[in-house]
Formats: sequence, structure tokens, C-alpha cells
Amino acid sequence: MTAPTCRSISPRRSQAKRRGDSEQGLLKAAIAVMGDKGVGALTFDEVGRAGGFSRGLASQRFGSKRGLIEAVLAHLYQRQEAKLAKMGIDHLPGLDAMLAYVDFCLRDLSLKGEAQAYLRLLSSAVADASELRSPFAAQHALVERRLEAWVRKGQDEGAIRPEIAPEAAAMMIGCLVFGLSMQWLVDPETDVDAIRETSLATLRLSFGVDDRRPGA
Repeated sequence: MTAPTCRSISPRRSQAKRRGDSEQGLLKAAIAVMGDKGVGALTFDEVGRAGGFSRGLASQRFGSKRGLIEAVLAHLYQRQEAKLAKMGIDHLPGLDAMLAYVDFCLRDLSLKGEAQAYLRLLSSAVADASELRSPFAAQHALVERRLEAWVRKGQDEGAIRPEIAPEAAAMMIGCLVFGLSMQWLVDPETDVDAIRETSLATLRLSFGVDDRRPGA
């Protein structure tokens, strides 16, 4: 059998790459529109103009506004997972992983387009009792389980106080990140860096085992 030549397969690869590039461009344009103008402004016309594409292309790729929003959510989740994996967060000690996650989430607010898009989507889904609440709930449940696992790991390592309830701790940490993120969305001038540093110091003090305590 004759091996396929580069000439015979390169057009196919090129077409797939162009499709992938156009979808990424549309997703970035949708994120920019929501970050600047909100979810209500997210239309195929607006996305096409923002990304330099036709309205028809956005409609062809995603089918509906819901399809586009779900694709944006998947894109943002995958982007975050890739960054956390690059940090090696699941290989850190439990307390360090927990603190690194909070630090990452609050630093991520500096990426205003993506952070604003996610938070505005979440706010819209809750306010409108939208069906999109389900994808958000599923993602948040994954985060809570991950946080809970880090707390248990830290307790097994002797770095997190044993009397802390992992489930409640995971919920509290998630609410801390969510609350600070929403405050930043309401007031982008909020000094997130100062709040981030204070939050990390407070969590370390509240969760960590103090070797100086009697019986610790």
C-alpha cells in the first residue's frame, strides 16, 4: 500500500485547523462582547462584528445562543483546568493546594474579559432562572468535591486542623471566592490584591495546625 503523501493529507489538516481557529475566534469574540456589554448583548451579529466574522458563521458553528453560551462555558472551564494542571495543583500538599486555588481564582480576575463573561453568565442564569443553572451547578459541585478532597488530604498530612468539617470548609471557601468575585463585578475598582492577601492569610490561620499550641 502506498503511504499517503503530505500533499494528500495537508488540505484536510488545514481545513480542520481553519475550523478550529474560527471557532476559537468566535468564542473569544463572544467572551469580549459579554465582558464589555453583558449577556443581553450577545447576538450572532454582535459576535460576528467583534470577531471579524459573518453572522452566518457563528450561527452555523453553534446553532443557537444557548449553544454558543454552552461552548463559552466549556471553553472557560477547559482553560482553567489547563492552567491548574500546569500548576500541578493536585500534587501539592492539601493546605497548599487549597490556598493555591483561592489565589489562582482571585488573580484570575485580572483577566477582565473572561472573568466578567463567566460572572455575568452566572448572574444571568440565576436571575432569570435559566436552564443554564444546571451546567453552573455541575461545575460548582466539581469544585466543591475538589476542595473537600484537599481539606481531607491536608488533615491526613497533619497540616489542617482535624476538627474542621471538610464539606462545610469546601462550601465556605467556594462562597468566599464567589462573593469576592461578585463584589469585583459590581465594583471593578475593588482592591482585589489586598483582599486576596488577607483572605489567604486568614484561611492559613484558620485552617492550619499551629505547632505552638499545647497538644498540637
